Amino acid sequence: MSVMNARIAAVDYYLPETVLTNEALSVEFPEWSVEKIASKTGVHRRHIAGEDEFTSDLAIAAGKALLARGEIDPGTVDYLLLCTQSPDYFLPTTACIVHEALGLSSHAGAVDINMGCSGYIYALGQAKGLIASGQAARVLVITADTYTKFVNPSDKSVRTIFGDGASATLVTDEGDADSITAVAYGTDGSGAKNLLVPNGGLRSGQDLAPRSGASARELESNGFDLYMDGPEIFNFTLRVAPESVDRILAKAELERDDIDLFVFHQANAFMLEHLRKKLGIPKEKFFVSLAESGNTVSSTIPIALTEADRQGVLRPGMRVMLLGFGVGLSWGGLILTW
Repeated sequence: MSVMNARIAAVDYYLPETVLTNEALSVEFPEWSVEKIASKTGVHRRHIAGEDEFTSDLAIAAGKALLARGEIDPGTVDYLLLCTQSPDYFLPTTACIVHEALGLSSHAGAVDINMGCSGYIYALGQAKGLIASGQAARVLVITADTYTKFVNPSDKSVRTIFGDGASATLVTDEGDADSITAVAYGTDGSGAKNLLVPNGGLRSGQDLAPRSGASARELESNGFDLYMDGPEIFNFTLRVAPESVDRILAKAELERDDIDLFVFHQANAFMLEHLRKKLGIPKEKFFVSLAESGNTVSSTIPIALTEADRQGVLRPGMRVMLLGFGVGLSWGGLILTW
């Protein structure tokens, strides 16, 4: 059996209608001015899922937008990979709900991938594997999260960063060359305690991270209380990102100057600028797009790709390095030929 090539045929995204601005946050937290929030995070607005709006709703909206824009017949999709850490239910999988709503074939597979900031890379890697092994020819990759439902409203450290959103990417075998290459992954479970939702699951998060409890942070619990040790996540990123860039380049037998555009997980602008300088990447080759959407977890990279394409920054034939890193702790990257 010949190995099939994998390429991205189309990307699109969806953001909820409700918007939380820095102006609104500064009213709730007077000690943080609009300017301070913007300078620390690079975020001006973030979109928030409504009270009755959940991950499947965002995923369906992103999927429909992509299928309609590309005039893609849902019946031709062989497999749905849905990346989320905020599923509608413990079971059934959110992928099955989205599969039905999008009108995909009953012969198509559908599965959830529980990954966060590195999730888009992992999903593309799995899509590539499905195509290369002949299990599928057209894979729909959807990322969707409603992290803001986990965020305690009194925790300004994470409330200023995260937004909700979803993306949809069609990966196909229709190409003369493999456009998804040099895929590399990484995991450090010892850092799992640094970013977690301590409540709402079957086990208390305080078993993993004693400081994650709402009372330990002088918060009134909202039932989830997303916890992040910002300094630890920052140090982890500065440690693994440069190593990952070098590893991916080595796999591809390329130099840093051979990459036309770098699109990293849009965690926050402060961290991204540190990374850019540490790696010596020129500003014009380093795409940042989080001012209007915030940190949407697994959707940040595909949102940035879509925006780079729409703004004319991303052009056919360009080599793009994608790199995701965060919750897990987990990271992954690859080189994409657009």
